[in-house]
Amino acid sequence: MTRRLPGPDDFALPPTALDLARWAAADESARPARLARLRARLAGEGVDAYFGVRPENARYLTGFRFGDGEERVAGNSGRFLVSMDEVVVLADSRYAIQAVREAVGARVEPVTYDLPARWAELTASVGARRVAVEAGFVSHALWRGLESAAPDVELVPVEAWAETDRAVKEPAEVERIRAACAVADRALATLLPEIRPGVTEAALAWRLEVLMRTGGADGLAFDVACLAGPEAALPHGSPGERPVVDGAVLLFDFGARVDGYRSDMTRTLFVGEPATRDLAIYEVVARAQAATIEALEAAAVAGISPDGRAMDAAARGVIEAAGHEDHFGHGTGHGIGLATHESPSLSRVAPEAPLPSPTVFSVEPGVYLEGETGVRIEDLILFDPSARRLDRLTSFPREVTVLG
Repeated sequence: MTRRLPGPDDFALPPTALDLARWAAADESARPARLARLRARLAGEGVDAYFGVRPENARYLTGFRFGDGEERVAGNSGRFLVSMDEVVVLADSRYAIQAVREAVGARVEPVTYDLPARWAELTASVGARRVAVEAGFVSHALWRGLESAAPDVELVPVEAWAETDRAVKEPAEVERIRAACAVADRALATLLPEIRPGVTEAALAWRLEVLMRTGGADGLAFDVACLAGPEAALPHGSPGERPVVDGAVLLFDFGARVDGYRSDMTRTLFVGEPATRDLAIYEVVARAQAATIEALEAAAVAGISPDGRAMDAAARGVIEAAGHEDHFGHGTGHGIGLATHESPSLSRVAPEAPLPSPTVFSVEPGVYLEGETGVRIEDLILFDPSARRLDRLTSFPREVTVLG
């Protein structure tokens, strides 16, 4: 058990304006190389241009960025074309000035909600007859509309071209994820004295959100989960007006966003005297997480990249040996960066291919007993066998923490 509760001063301070300026410069410097890798893929596949619709890919490749949830009302703004010679960013009147400021070096083209009306002209302007499209993020209706608008332009469905590139993290990307972890660490440490029996899940979730937003985050990685007692058995449950109960677990799953990059952590705390059952489950989950991290560290030190299935199996084996095979349904980890869930994956269905390097992902085994309790421990890991290095980016203690 922790002997002293962590406090906010135990963790790194929020980023400064100089940090933000330095990261912006790093992105601008890195963007030509990112585009060069995409263009090499285009050339290798015999494709003339790439049509992107994901906000994360737009930011990574063009510099154009949306605010939290803005893409839901942006229409076709933020979508982009990359040809062998040019980058084109689409923007309606609401986003045109922003696109010119942020997508440095790109041609900003006006667009309405009727993208097919401009499709033939746009593709002709970059000399594209075959266009790779992020098929998993384009509706069937839009696909058919683009086909009809320019019958002589072949749409080539592609998956994970930009996402695979984004899985390999640049130093400035890692710095931002580390900073987001520190914001989340500080927020939870600040919240600890306010956690007591009777306070509701919703009140604690809101307070944690406020602490992140006022403590250096420009937004949330995702909505805060705060789940008390039996509700902790819901891996992705939502907080309600249920009160914290003396003697039960309290599970927090949350993350901060710093300059677009995200953190993700889970801590299962104990309010009052822990139940013997809950302590036993916590010990199993802690050993399962340690098994995967130890395997990753051994691989990193040896300069080896295992696959995500093997790393999932390391945690799953501990949980299965403890008799909880049916109580751990999700994967052991996921990549994180501009998106909360991205490549690579640590799961039973992960690709049987070496993990990228350097990369950042979560390690988050859990055990969930429906109607009774749930425990998950989640940390973000920097895995870099190319430098023979593994770092925990989440610093909040992972030992048993008892409040009250």
